[in-house]
Amino acid sequence: MTRRILLAAWCAAIVATAPSASGQDQAIAFVNARIIPIDGPEIAQGHLVVRDGRIVHVGAGAPPRENLSSERVIDCTGKVIMPGLVDTHSHIGGVGGADGSGPLQPGVRVRDSINVRSSGFKRALAGGLTTVNIMPGSGHLSSGQTVYVKLRHRKDLPGGGVRTIDDITIWTREGAPMGGLKMANGTNPQRSGGASGFPETRGKAAFLVRQQFIKAQEYARRLDAAKNADGVVDETKLPERDLHMETLAEVLRGERVVHHHTHRHDDIITVLRLAEEFDFRVVLHHVSDGWVVADEIAAAGAGVSAILIDAPGGKHEAVGLRFEAAGMMERAGVLTAIHTDDWITDSRLFLRMAALAARGGMSREGALRSVTIVGAQLLDLDDRLGSLTPGKDADFIILSGDPLSVYSVVEQTWVEGMLAFDRNDPADRLYALGGHGAVHDAEPYFCCYDHLMQEAK
Repeated sequence: MTRRILLAAWCAAIVATAPSASGQDQAIAFVNARIIPIDGPEIAQGHLVVRDGRIVHVGAGAPPRENLSSERVIDCTGKVIMPGLVDTHSHIGGVGGADGSGPLQPGVRVRDSINVRSSGFKRALAGGLTTVNIMPGSGHLSSGQTVYVKLRHRKDLPGGGVRTIDDITIWTREGAPMGGLKMANGTNPQRSGGASGFPETRGKAAFLVRQQFIKAQEYARRLDAAKNADGVVDETKLPERDLHMETLAEVLRGERVVHHHTHRHDDIITVLRLAEEFDFRVVLHHVSDGWVVADEIAAAGAGVSAILIDAPGGKHEAVGLRFEAAGMMERAGVLTAIHTDDWITDSRLFLRMAALAARGGMSREGALRSVTIVGAQLLDLDDRLGSLTPGKDADFIILSGDPLSVYSVVEQTWVEGMLAFDRNDPADRLYALGGHGAVHDAEPYFCCYDHLMQEAK
């Protein structure tokens, strides 16, 4: 029997469901698909082999002969396979960070406020997202720490197998939750009357940030001084513990990247000025005017997490937003990703943003990279995800057609080799298409919810 006939016979016998927990040692081969690996040229007809949550092999034609006897084979004729999407800025999970008691609260952890049963996670999976940077809001100069999550919602387990935030958190090798620090400038963190120490002007905002980083420098020096030559800590020399200062010290040491909300060109330059002054790593988020100062961003070596549709109803400092911005920054040499800021852009429409970027002049390659490998780079996760590279996590999506076509849909989303979303499942399809019951848990967040409920009574 020829190899092609053998593959066809196996494909006909396959029932496309997620493997059981006991079957994780069995490789799964996805064959006859158009492959977009991101880290190399597209493959018109190829295969992807995954095992134990990792990518084993990707290439043209059929999988290597030596693996055929141990593989489960899924025929993907007419389908497109590409890496799972990486969203560098989202607010799914009903998050809450800092409160109105002060403008700078870096010690607050957003992972302490995430509802892992929120429908937002299912909507994200329906859009092909597999990795998300969940952020607190932008109403503070610093509203707290972000958390990087992997949407490990397995279809073969009740509730997707996700019980707590720990189940989806991405951890460092040392066992700490991965995440950055959310900061913001411009109009969002300003308060009339300077309530609770909030700034009324851009100049005062930068002053408050600078003041806290100077304090953090002194705090970090005292931490270092408490260590002897062998790195042993003398606890009697440690400063009184300060969670805000601890977080800023991590930023100063380069251990935590700053994810900075900023729109206007002068605000962008202020962020770059502070990053240079205190030598911290920064990713610029939104950057409505990023195209105006693209050369300055590139020269600073800062990454960008851009949005192409912002502030429904209008926002003055986002007036310079344009579809051409992503392409202009790409051509200037800026490492440019695109994000959802969900709900501002619905996670289910994430690939539409890449398509709009391409329509605005971004290269096709750049547009696809902006929602995959570049996002992974900005989150320090590109060694694990963002491309179909052997050895990386088996995070990928199966599409009905080209990812930049408005007519294409995400049919399946796989996370670490497990099926997490299947459009053919009526329950999943509800979250993909919307309708009654699809986002019931989001209703309390709608601006007019309380008013409407009173009218209903």
